[in-house]
Amino acid sequence: MQPAVKRITMQLPRAPSATPSGAAYAIAAYTCWGVFPLYFKAVAAVPAPVVLCHRILWSALFMALWVAVTGRLGAVREALRSKRVIGTLLASTLLIACNWLVYIAAVAGGHVLEASLGYFINPLVNVAFGAIFLRERLSRRQAVAVALALTGVVVLAVGSRVIPTISLVLAGTFATYGMLRKRVAIDSAGGLFVETSMLIVPALAFLWFGGHASAVAATRGEVPWLLLIAAGPITALPLLWFANGARRLSMSLLGIFQYISPTLQLGCAVLLFGERFTAVHAVTFAFIWAGVALFLADSVARMKARPPREA
Repeated sequence: MQPAVKRITMQLPRAPSATPSGAAYAIAAYTCWGVFPLYFKAVAAVPAPVVLCHRILWSALFMALWVAVTGRLGAVREALRSKRVIGTLLASTLLIACNWLVYIAAVAGGHVLEASLGYFINPLVNVAFGAIFLRERLSRRQAVAVALALTGVVVLAVGSRVIPTISLVLAGTFATYGMLRKRVAIDSAGGLFVETSMLIVPALAFLWFGGHASAVAATRGEVPWLLLIAAGPITALPLLWFANGARRLSMSLLGIFQYISPTLQLGCAVLLFGERFTAVHAVTFAFIWAGVALFLADSVARMKARPPREA
């Protein structure tokens, strides 16, 4: 006769409350992402694929040092024993590389405004993907928010007679990337280390056979090599700050902070780079911001109404 198993009920920890350090980390991360256009404008003389290769190589080196110093190599090796983890990270690697390349090219080509739109609608695309692919039920507010964002995109396409490809690609690739990374058992730092490591060989091959000459020519002019090397810490540090902030803040507050980034990108586009903000853009962003407001209101209401869970 088997011994009776005592049923243990324990209270799971509540969502983290706001802390000054958590808010500081989150604001630092989103502010850094928001002023990314300043960096990529500074290296715009270098072709976008070459900038991408440097971003990959120096990010991989920076993350390798970080993972080694923080003692996470063992956890990374353990995660990579699973073929499913490797396959998922390979897919996420291709997505983030595509996202980075499109963003770099968009900034260099003077399309920062369209890029900022992509990151404004990205959370709403996340919600839509959850409903489509994961069969998550949308609340009424979420459904209206997604509909408003879609209306804004349609207004921009019809009013400018051009499909906002950059916005849709950035939002779609990043939403899909996030969905994949949520389903793989590896932390953000370890994941970025593996992803950039997977791209080292293609990046070196491209620089050696195709992009090295153009990179050398550009750096002889207005772009110093140290500026390209800086792509490593500029990429990795905001991710680490974000991870620290996420551990100390509720998801609703973190969701509010995330709009710092596209707002700053919008400001860079209009105020610093002189991109035209037309009446069509005004109507488009009005729909997007209305959707964002509903989305945030729904997120805050859900966090407040969620009871403590028991296991």
